[in-house]
Amino acid sequence: MYDGRDMTELSMLPISNWNDKELAYFHHSLQQMTSYLNAEGQTIHQEIIAEIENRGGLQKIF
Repeated sequence: MYDGRDMTELSMLPISNWNDKELAYFHHSLQQMTSYLNAEGQTIHQEIIAEIENRGGLQKIF
């Protein structure tokens, strides 16, 4: 189970300051809701994906 900062807190930080666990959790969560996301949600999800790719992907976190 995820035990970290929530999206409200994280939205005030650049995605580059998120840790790998936060990226992995919110990527998975948003991926599950892709067809329901509005434009803002899709943009956030794309930014998360770009940050994951910039870091060379994610190792097994959970």
